[in-house]
Amino acid sequence: MGLRPLGYRDAAQWRAVRARNVAWLEPWEATNPHVAGPVPGYYAMVRMFRAEALRGRMLPFVVTYRGRLVGQLTVGGITLGSLRSAYIGYWVDQAVAGRGIMPTAVAMATDHCFTQLGLHRVEVNIRPENANSRRVAEKLGFRDEGVRRFYLHIDGAWRDHVSYALTREDVPDGLLARWRRAKHGE
Repeated sequence: MGLRPLGYRDAAQWRAVRARNVAWLEPWEATNPHVAGPVPGYYAMVRMFRAEALRGRMLPFVVTYRGRLVGQLTVGGITLGSLRSAYIGYWVDQAVAGRGIMPTAVAMATDHCFTQLGLHRVEVNIRPENANSRRVAEKLGFRDEGVRRFYLHIDGAWRDHVSYALTREDVPDGLLARWRRAKHGE
């Protein structure tokens, strides 16, 4: 399992995984309430993500498993200064869900945020109905901080989200190490 920057070379694999998973992902997809019509294409998305990454506001990653693309993880809303915070969003191919791939990816990204970016807090915000994504945050020990009403525009409407968070103090030895210990019963 690995993480690497999302790139133009991923277009064919990314599109294939997304096409196979439309019904699985669509209920949880962010939408723009002010834009009607088709969603920007893959290359436009990568250009936008790269521009945001260059500004230090986002880190878009591909999640790989056994050498193939199986999902995406994005660290967004990176804020420095006195807040030093970000959020993580993710999706995974239904064919590999439940294998610990996404919890591992989220743990790796969280550790990167704490150690390499010097962030203090990482959030994951999930629709209450999305039991699979909530389970990822819960497995990793993210703290449930309550419901944010009408937090994000998802699947065509403003939706409530459960907010989960971790601070650097919560995982002094790293989240990946804690996840591996929990996964292996150590």
